[in-house]
Amino acid sequence: MGNMLRIGPALIWLAVSLPTKAEMPAGQPNLHRDPAWLTLVHYQSDAFGDGYTSQADDPAFFLSDNGKHSPRAELAATLDAIRQPGEGDNHARCQFPARTAWLQQKLDLSLPDIDCPGYQQWSETLNTETVTLVFAASYLNSPSSMFGHTFLRLDPPQEDEETNLLLANTISYAADAAAHDSEISFAYKGIFGGYPGITTIQPYYEKIRLYSDIEHRDLWEYRLNLTQDEVDMMIAHAWEIRDRNFDYYFFDENCAYRLLALIDIARPGTDLLGEVSTHAIPSDTVRWVVDKGLVNEVYYRPSAATSVAYSLSTLPDDHQTLAAAIANGYLAADAEEVSSLPAEQRAHVLDATYDYVRYKSEADGWPRDIAAPLSHDLLRERSGIDEVPPPPTPPEPIVRDDQGHDTFRISLGAGQQAHREFTQLTLRPAYHDVLDPPAGYRSGAQLQFLRLDARFYTDNNELQLEQLTGVEIRSLSPRNAFFSPLSWQVGFGGRRTETGNDRVMTPYLEGGAGGSWRLGDQTQAFAIATADLEIDDDLRRGYDAAPGADIGLLHQNNRFSLLAGAKTKAWIVSSQHRQDQLYAKANWHIGREFSLFAEFTRKDHFDRYQSTWQAGLHTYF
Repeated sequence: MGNMLRIGPALIWLAVSLPTKAEMPAGQPNLHRDPAWLTLVHYQSDAFGDGYTSQADDPAFFLSDNGKHSPRAELAATLDAIRQPGEGDNHARCQFPARTAWLQQKLDLSLPDIDCPGYQQWSETLNTETVTLVFAASYLNSPSSMFGHTFLRLDPPQEDEETNLLLANTISYAADAAAHDSEISFAYKGIFGGYPGITTIQPYYEKIRLYSDIEHRDLWEYRLNLTQDEVDMMIAHAWEIRDRNFDYYFFDENCAYRLLALIDIARPGTDLLGEVSTHAIPSDTVRWVVDKGLVNEVYYRPSAATSVAYSLSTLPDDHQTLAAAIANGYLAADAEEVSSLPAEQRAHVLDATYDYVRYKSEADGWPRDIAAPLSHDLLRERSGIDEVPPPPTPPEPIVRDDQGHDTFRISLGAGQQAHREFTQLTLRPAYHDVLDPPAGYRSGAQLQFLRLDARFYTDNNELQLEQLTGVEIRSLSPRNAFFSPLSWQVGFGGRRTETGNDRVMTPYLEGGAGGSWRLGDQTQAFAIATADLEIDDDLRRGYDAAPGADIGLLHQNNRFSLLAGAKTKAWIVSSQHRQDQLYAKANWHIGREFSLFAEFTRKDHFDRYQSTWQAGLHTYF
């Protein structure tokens, strides 16, 4: 018997016996079609024909010259390579420990001992006993983070968890984008495959600092119930792909997709990749992991912004005014207005103000010569108050991000425009608009991709494409005495536009920026300055532009959502005229799966009034 070597999902006893031929194993001629093998080499069935193509785009990932397209050739080459004599990190068994372990298990292979110092040191450094799937909530200010982000945390043995959890390593997959690329370039290349994707290992505390402290994103931690053998297999395959290139696409082959593949490899038969159709949105992939019974427990880690906002919200209104005055330098930490408060109330004001100053220093870069003395004064005053606990942490949301509505939506409605009755079908692959059920999503946030609206007019049996939305993003973030976020919106696509007596399909680009303010827990008012651009040969100069404004109210709760307001535009190029519109849209939510909707608009365009209404049903799946 040879020595014991840990190269895969278990400690395997290796005996010295060296087969001499590379061929498919006798009795298992179809082993190359085993789902586990196809997953290990990332094969997908070809759309046309009965062949396969690996999603790996790095020649070094294959041992056969035809390995990208032939599972059989790659399996035969792998068997041949792992049987060869030799040692060191360049040996096939050291480069592909997961493949080696799987083939040993399936074929009961006896192989000579081999030393793999690189892999052994790497796996010992990761020191992984359990694996946690981490979901970072959506962040609209970055194209790469609009749908959220997932990564894996590699947790050390339980006895070390209390002290070492933040030092645990993580595995993540992301686009290897050039640092100088603009956000627009990043979005374009991410959609059409202009970046390679790379697997990286980072300490968890760096992820917390990026997502929670800087980007203000809550983190959800889902501890997976993988066995030690399954964890070892995942780590082994992570080694195999750590420096390998896989093309990156926002919608499908993204961060979440690669992690699903790792889990499928760790536990064959879960077939998480089988859930992916046209897109793999991180929140959806977390939902699939939960539905497959892979999660033991869930932990909520609020972002710095969430914690500070909650701490401030627990103060009465007059105490919030005091905290804002101290933070902005209008009052000293030991001012009479503060020192005269009862000890518990004063402690809460000082705690909340200190947390706010620290947050602004980290997130907004408040100058140290301002923040440091103020923080010192706040701590000095707080240290004189004994037996008052620190402010409470934010409660876990009632509905997690993975428990919100599904992101694919089909809508069927009926209505009337200018006395013409129509039936409308809407398809939206992703993701959420402000009137959808808000539970599990950011309040006031909207992100829609590739939405298609088609109408059938009953008066002349005409089918028309009403609108094709490429991207539509809206972020209504309320302002207050402590936070002053910008509310903004942007969108592009094609839509029907009136040009005289005709309605033509016109490409458009629109955007806007402004502010939003709370009018209670569930209602906010907003005012947005807008700008529209339309380009089409049917326009007199081929294009038209319009500055304008959008003022309205948004009300949201788990049963009902309402958006109402007024828009105005002044077209100034091809035709000088104003377009005014009153609008009201409402959704009645029926659980996670359905919403009833009704919409009404009254438009004044080319000195003609036109009303449009429709009602129908949204279905989410």
